[in-house]
Amino acid sequence: MTQTLSRTIPNEPSVRERMSDAQFDSYKRAFAADGYVVIKNVVPRDQLAELHAKIANEFERQKRTGELFAGGGQLSGHLNCYPGEAARFAYQALVDYGIVDLIEALSSRPLRQPNVGCNFNMPGSHAQQYHMDRTYRNEFMIANISVVDTDLVNGATDVVPGTHRRFYKYWQFVLERKAREHKRVISEAGDVLVRVSNLWHRGMPNHSSVPRPMLAFSWEDGGTQAEDPFAHEGGAIRFRPNWFAPTWKGRVIEKAFVKAPITYYTYRFINSIFSDKSY
Repeated sequence: MTQTLSRTIPNEPSVRERMSDAQFDSYKRAFAADGYVVIKNVVPRDQLAELHAKIANEFERQKRTGELFAGGGQLSGHLNCYPGEAARFAYQALVDYGIVDLIEALSSRPLRQPNVGCNFNMPGSHAQQYHMDRTYRNEFMIANISVVDTDLVNGATDVVPGTHRRFYKYWQFVLERKAREHKRVISEAGDVLVRVSNLWHRGMPNHSSVPRPMLAFSWEDGGTQAEDPFAHEGGAIRFRPNWFAPTWKGRVIEKAFVKAPITYYTYRFINSIFSDKSY
């Protein structure tokens, strides 16, 4: 197993007992088959509830003061978020339970510390289209942590098991009707979804009245170069665009995606005939 820098972030250890060797092997087998595995009850719920409140309150503050950008995912309802120092405890829980060791064993490359992020799924959001998080051959590992109980109402992630095992152009994914094999990942606060970036998936609508954040520790290109990935901009919570640029052009494209999703679907389908991008 590759020695990494991922244990150099100091924090109090979590109380959860480390996974057994048998569990470790079982998770590896499940991941190999499906491209993801869900590990239950890893991160403390009480601390996640505090984090949820901090992120939601900061979003309302930035919106109220005009600091928040226009567009960038707000029309479709999916934003990226940097949770900063407030999320350090969650990563420590992954280290303590052995999930970081599992991710290292599953990864095709040596790993550094993770990139730290969060998906902020707003009330009234729209379903994304199925996609990968990067090109098929540039895969990387991701650990998503449910900050709140997540179900069909507030936007449980939709995955297509096994689609990581071969390359699909988008038109192939559509014509082979792979989406019929989809599965919603219902989870409780503290559960961890370990997945690979080239697993086809999509964010789903949040029909509840409160935002649904989901932490994301990811290892694009092996992870971050930062000495402490939780300390950017003083460790403050920041919101960032998701699929769409916060520009006039980006807002037009995002509005078209929301009002007439067939236009974006058609563009992706045709483009995939001539391109290997497929995400």
